[in-house]
Amino acid sequence: MRRKMVKSTISIALVAIAGLFLVEGCGSENVVNGNASAGEVTVVDEKVPMDAQPQDAKEYFAKGVYASYAAELENPEKTYFYVFEGDGQGHVEDGDAGTGQYFVYEQKEDGTVEFTFGNDDPITDILTVSSYENGLVTGAFEDTIDVIFEPVEGEDPDTFDAVNYVHAQRGEDFTYTSANGWSVRYNPEKFEVNTGGPVTTFVYTGECAGTNMITVTYTVDNDAEGAIKALGEAYGDDASYSEAPFLGNEDITGYWVTTPVDTEGSGSYMTAVARDYMDGALVFELTGHMSGDEMLDIEVSDYLADIIDSVQFVN
Repeated sequence: MRRKMVKSTISIALVAIAGLFLVEGCGSENVVNGNASAGEVTVVDEKVPMDAQPQDAKEYFAKGVYASYAAELENPEKTYFYVFEGDGQGHVEDGDAGTGQYFVYEQKEDGTVEFTFGNDDPITDILTVSSYENGLVTGAFEDTIDVIFEPVEGEDPDTFDAVNYVHAQRGEDFTYTSANGWSVRYNPEKFEVNTGGPVTTFVYTGECAGTNMITVTYTVDNDAEGAIKALGEAYGDDASYSEAPFLGNEDITGYWVTTPVDTEGSGSYMTAVARDYMDGALVFELTGHMSGDEMLDIEVSDYLADIIDSVQFVN
């Protein structure tokens, strides 16, 4: 199995406020004057359809996910999203940068929406809506160009992941990010991901012999060396131990345990590596089976190795 190890790093940056991140361009100023009692509406800018004006400004943004992009762009790549969670709050997500920012919002009766971005040093910006039709919102933040907010059908705001949404559109691997501060990349067509407390499993679903999976466990009941010794005892007398830099990181000691392939039986083998992590141990355990078909076995081991090689940490 391949052993290419990659030094673990990850970049975290604050996302730019939507009114500032968009490319410079020209927008249109739309003014609507009306007399509700008389039933008369005068549209100053004909680009805004009369039947597109909502009866109630609160209808602009429903709970859901909206892709946001400059109105002047043709066939824009949708990588920036507003996630409206309901109850006047939400967050923005940048699917390219993997960053996000919390916001609160208030939809007003005068055709504006007030956003306050951030917690520690909040910034307030006003979105003036110029057009609303079939859920599609067009407007401009103060001193910026027109922006479109397009509902993303079928996406749940409670579970939406902008990074994986963008990766899916591009046919790329997904990213799994743990609450414990580590992440890996995996092929969603080849792996099923299961989480339960401190344990995450990546189960290979492609053609293979037996079970092929990676189990990641964070424990506070042991250090890295002790966790590996405990696994080795479960593996049996064939287990062998070693120490080496953790997944290519020269500054971190990795503790390894491996078993040889069972060539006379099921073709099973085990490999695990652990490091000391956050007052405990983080363990990556690979459970594999060889089929005897060299091409098939190489393909499976490469997919498993890709996950291990992609490990990164927030800190």
